[in-house]
Amino acid sequence: MTQTPPRTRDNVAAALPDDTARAWFDEALADAACAAPAPPAASSPYPARTWELRFAAAGRYCGHGNADDVRTLLLVEARAGLETLTRLYQHGSAAERRPVLRALPALVEGSLAVHLVEDALRSNDTRLISAAVGSYAAAHLDPHAWRHAVLKCLFTGVPVDAVASLAQRAAGDGELARMLTDYAAERTAAGRDVPDDLGRVLTLTGEEPKEL
Repeated sequence: MTQTPPRTRDNVAAALPDDTARAWFDEALADAACAAPAPPAASSPYPARTWELRFAAAGRYCGHGNADDVRTLLLVEARAGLETLTRLYQHGSAAERRPVLRALPALVEGSLAVHLVEDALRSNDTRLISAAVGSYAAAHLDPHAWRHAVLKCLFTGVPVDAVASLAQRAAGDGELARMLTDYAAERTAAGRDVPDDLGRVLTLTGEEPKEL
């Protein structure tokens, strides 16, 4: 579940199952680089460009284990703007939303795409949450939203290793420490286990974990 950085083009190509998949991958990246227009498809939410059609089909041609990285590379190669990223996210499945979130640090300056991160954090899809708490969230979520993102990871079982810059942002955060302590008390009172990661995050805030 820990978030890993997108693989390079060469790494992805080497992981593809066969020459047919590699040829498809090369063509998809070439389409993205030139952003070639395509005729609209009435039933498709991706009417504008051929690389967007390939974005949707990446799992079928490259294998579902490679699809996140293929899609992320397509977004970066196409230099997708905020409008395109938002559209792909809103119309996409969870598998198509994850690479949008992973590509944000490379494509969006400032906090203009925070609404996509916040939307992902409202879900209970652990892979989507893991993608949402990467370096873009670390740089641009405000303290209140970031603290709740950490709690969401603990609540859903997403390892806190997925949270980018956790140590830096948690350091000296007394409000996060209070929230963690309250959450632990609620779990204990309900007879539920306290997540192992909670004590680790509490230590990062500068508080000494008590019996949790």
